[in-house]
Amino acid sequence: MSKSSELVRGNLLSILADNKFHSGETLGKTLGISRASISNHIKVFSSLGLDIYSVTGKGYRLAQPLMLLNLDKIKEHFLSTHPAEIEVLNVIGSTNQYLKDKSIELKNGHTCLAEAQTAGRGRHGRKWVSPYAASLYLSMHWSFAGGYAVLGGLSLAIGVAIVDALNQCGVKGVQLKWPNDIYAQGKKLAGVLIEVEGQMGSGCQAVIGVGLNVTLPKNIEEIGQPWIDLSQLSDPLINRNTLAGTLVNELTKSLTLFESSGLEPFIAKWRALDVYANQGVKLIIGQQTVTGVSRGIDANGAILLETEQGVKAYHGGEISVRPI
Repeated sequence: MSKSSELVRGNLLSILADNKFHSGETLGKTLGISRASISNHIKVFSSLGLDIYSVTGKGYRLAQPLMLLNLDKIKEHFLSTHPAEIEVLNVIGSTNQYLKDKSIELKNGHTCLAEAQTAGRGRHGRKWVSPYAASLYLSMHWSFAGGYAVLGGLSLAIGVAIVDALNQCGVKGVQLKWPNDIYAQGKKLAGVLIEVEGQMGSGCQAVIGVGLNVTLPKNIEEIGQPWIDLSQLSDPLINRNTLAGTLVNELTKSLTLFESSGLEPFIAKWRALDVYANQGVKLIIGQQTVTGVSRGIDANGAILLETEQGVKAYHGGEISVRPI
């Protein structure tokens, strides 16, 4: 998308964000473009998941008010000066990929947020559905001098940081599902995708991606599991800028602690938040399924499963945990 198109769409959304009807003619005059161009931009927004009413004689109106990200408002919620740059972008392919493409030159804590992703990713290469301004799509860069060997349990520490941020914003009853999902009322609220690059035996660069549902469209069909968003958990709804600032704070604090002390400081809290603690679960490991009772995690972040053969630790990779 050209810079001029991005600017026009940004201005158009700023006008529509008041949740009132605006005619195509008035919008065109305000932005200096034709009504046909307005219509084309509206179609692009619809393709990005924005629910826009189009009524003959009235014009266009968003189905619900937009809460757009604003860097200055995000920074208002920082506890101290953030150690690295924060970028707020409009529509990009993937926040993780954006940072991976430039990771060599980044400081720890460099953060990218986007209003929408056209190629968002979850675990195992699954698509992460990313409607416009409906969630928080955030990625943070962090380098680890100790390399791959020191990263065991990182996704668990990140999960604890996300729950802490949500608690600070007034959201209670949030739990964690091994190894990298955040749950509420038994449904998925957020997910973490950590991608690491580097040479064995040397330092590595991690990109920590977080997707957190805020106000997903009710008619969304592409999510292949039960989901929940903050609009169902928080009244009034949390401002996305408040949430973003609080989350950046907690991620920075937790990554700093993890870098110096590993998983140990996070284990007790993770165990207390375990959504499947002492429940029957099945681990899907490739083509194999192992059934037993979940007994939490060990000191390295592996999931502990009790079967007739005793308690065994299972490490990350391609393992999925499901309730029986």
